[in-house]
Amino acid sequence: MSLGLVPLAVLAAGLGGWWWVLMPGYAWYLVTGLDLVLGLNEDNPDTETPLEQLFWYRAITVIWAPVQLCLIFGLIWYAVHSDLSGWEKLGLFFGLGVASGTIGMVYAHELLHQRPAWERGLGDLLLASTLYSHFRTEHLLVHHSWVGTPRDAVSARYNEGFHRFFWRVLTEGPQSAWRAERNRLARAGRGVTDRRNPFWRYGFLQLAMLGLALWLGGWQGLLLFIWQAFAAIWQLELTNYVEHYGLTRRHLGEGRYEHVLPRHSWNASHRVSNWLLINLQRHSDHHYKPDRRFPLLQTYDEDEAPQLPYGYPGMTFVAMIPPLWRRRMNPRVRAWRRQFYPDIEDWGPYNRGELPMPRNAL
Repeated sequence: MSLGLVPLAVLAAGLGGWWWVLMPGYAWYLVTGLDLVLGLNEDNPDTETPLEQLFWYRAITVIWAPVQLCLIFGLIWYAVHSDLSGWEKLGLFFGLGVASGTIGMVYAHELLHQRPAWERGLGDLLLASTLYSHFRTEHLLVHHSWVGTPRDAVSARYNEGFHRFFWRVLTEGPQSAWRAERNRLARAGRGVTDRRNPFWRYGFLQLAMLGLALWLGGWQGLLLFIWQAFAAIWQLELTNYVEHYGLTRRHLGEGRYEHVLPRHSWNASHRVSNWLLINLQRHSDHHYKPDRRFPLLQTYDEDEAPQLPYGYPGMTFVAMIPPLWRRRMNPRVRAWRRQFYPDIEDWGPYNRGELPMPRNAL
């Protein structure tokens, strides 16, 4: 399903006009419609499946990195040298950003959690192509430790609209990642200028991507590349917003929280969107076993984990309209609270993200 976006991008580039709409239409609306037709998949695979039987599942995540890089930089060269109008180019690279955000970011997420260094390297290339390299640190060192707490920037607060959440994450996310690496290095007796600081790698890769865009397309190519990256980041953070909206871990006092449980992620067992997003919607199990390969992720029923009415593509569309989002999701969050935390009466501090956290928490 991911590779289906490639001919759509080429078609949009060749025909111009409104053909770029096919890319978000495919990733959002067609997938959501097929979810409604084909329903849920609640089967759980055998987690002891040998790695060699997952060859083709791994292959798609591996080949996407060169495919995406060729698509982005090939279309930069083509667009600058074509007769496409300015609006057609913006539309094309918005659609391309939907592809690099919906597919590239999700595949990067999968690769960064794996042990082979070459897979993590491919994940770094995908993130650099969207100018979001710090996501590796923020996700691995911060999000997985502090999800559902005020320390995690990408855990959306109850009643927080997406647009406010988005701008907050853009500022807090890089700072959070930098603090995590600074503290990690300090514990090993090293400073931030040490070569082991991954921000050196992040900066080099992103500058290389910007330089290549400038070389292929001049200033116009550079701006199109940045526009694509912004659309991809927006797409990623829409998904992050949906994944944990309003869900909080119990505060145990003195900056300590309960362990992460299946109840702390929104799940969706919708068949087709899980095909497109390589089981990202089995999100509770991902937090339970972060290095588990995507075809082996398990699903949970509503007694263990909260369920969404639609898959992530459909829910991200709702999230862009905050009043509609609150109407659909706030009652679900309140029902979740009654189900899992009936003893908590004052949810004010949880709503505002004001629970105490020590300065040296990381």
